[in-house]
Amino acid sequence: MAVTLIGKVLGLYRDRLLAVRYSTGPAANAFFTASRIPRVFFDAVFACAIAGCFIPVFSEYLEKKGEREAFRFAGSFLTVVALVTGTLTLVGMVFPQPLVALFADYADPATTALAVSLTQVMFPTVFLSGVAFSLVGVLQAQGHFTAPALMSAVSNLAIILYFFTLDGELGIYGLAGAYLLGWLLQGLIQVPPLRRLGYRYQPGLDFKSEGMKKVFALMGPVMVSTWVQPINQAINGRFGSRLYDGAGMSALEYASNLYLVIAGTFILSVTNVIFPKLSRLTAGGRSGEFRSTTRQTLRFCLFLVLPMSAGLTAVARPLVSLIYGGGQFDAFSTGITAEALGWMSLGMVGYALQNILSRVYFARQQGRAPLVAGGVSIAVNIGLCQVLADRLLVVGLALASAVSAAVYALLLLLPLRREKILEGALPDLVKMSVAAAVMGLCVRWSLGELALLLPAGKAGEVLALGLCAALGAALYFVLALILGVDEAGLCVSLVKKTLKRG
Repeated sequence: MAVTLIGKVLGLYRDRLLAVRYSTGPAANAFFTASRIPRVFFDAVFACAIAGCFIPVFSEYLEKKGEREAFRFAGSFLTVVALVTGTLTLVGMVFPQPLVALFADYADPATTALAVSLTQVMFPTVFLSGVAFSLVGVLQAQGHFTAPALMSAVSNLAIILYFFTLDGELGIYGLAGAYLLGWLLQGLIQVPPLRRLGYRYQPGLDFKSEGMKKVFALMGPVMVSTWVQPINQAINGRFGSRLYDGAGMSALEYASNLYLVIAGTFILSVTNVIFPKLSRLTAGGRSGEFRSTTRQTLRFCLFLVLPMSAGLTAVARPLVSLIYGGGQFDAFSTGITAEALGWMSLGMVGYALQNILSRVYFARQQGRAPLVAGGVSIAVNIGLCQVLADRLLVVGLALASAVSAAVYALLLLLPLRREKILEGALPDLVKMSVAAAVMGLCVRWSLGELALLLPAGKAGEVLALGLCAALGAALYFVLALILGVDEAGLCVSLVKKTLKRG
């Protein structure tokens, strides 16, 4: 999580440089459209194959057939991914116009033309990310997480370096090239740890092997279930491109990036570690330990995510101002981005639950429930965007995102009732929610008071947010202890044990 956090912080600084330089103007809108298209293609098709299909089958090979057969299967899988992503990359580069028309609806023809041109430059992202994440799957299935966690940091450093060296000369096209370089580096840093594990790429196209048959059988349902987040973001971005002369697209992108830094650092770190473990437990037939691990993970995530959601909603505007404000990013851009972030944060609990619960199903090689839940969530998001976009503008789109995440999580949770995954958790959930709500209100009040006492500018914003974060964390923990939340008591016990050992 610490390594992931470094990468996320660098990502925030990268986004700040982009915001100060390009704000929510036409170049930024076109760039975000062009960068989103290949990411959605990868996230919707290959991320699911790697995260939801490859890792469980690879883990099963390691458990039952040994390392040699597992590595041979990995070579076949990587070859298939490289061929398919390479083909898609060529198609995307040749036919970018219909893709841009699908993802954005700009009133300005110049913005659309720039998005088409940038899409051609950035489409190799599909191939580079496919190879990189396949290598990540091999590492994570064997319990190695540091190099995969470093991917983001390495990529972001390359882009940050570009802003300080060549951006003035090469502009937005150079930025697209810097992003491609970052993706290339993400794959290259996986090679040394793979070599230390003894892995050597063995090309092959054994479609008839048991492992590849299992991957293909799982891929359909798993694919649709993992479409939810990238497709919903693409849908919201298309509606956003119609707002504020296209600035709604950039506002949602900046807000989403900031949201994922805060939510994703914790949630994705947990899922990256827990998923291979659940896959091994399934392969070993240890169902009791599987349920216990899932139950503990869900409860602890709720304990931490609820106050994160309430706190982020309370501090959305000063946080956006601190991270992105300045240069070309004016008060208007700050306002619409803060509105998007604040309402988007209400979906953080749903986002956490859907990420964990989907891994529960994938580890068992079960795809039907995520398939249905994903389809319903996408439909809900589209319906809400159509109803709310014209009435509430960017707030409506953020609210649609939050509601669809909650629907997805609920539909994943319902089939697990028989297994009593969250048996007895409702009283503690109510207590956590009360503590988080009180904390959020206190933080919002404290911000207003601190604004009168602290100096204006970045220094005052840093102090205000730092003090509010400390106050909020302490207040939530104290309230959780007073209300008798089990996880708060567990944290105290762990600290006492650590101090005794010291």
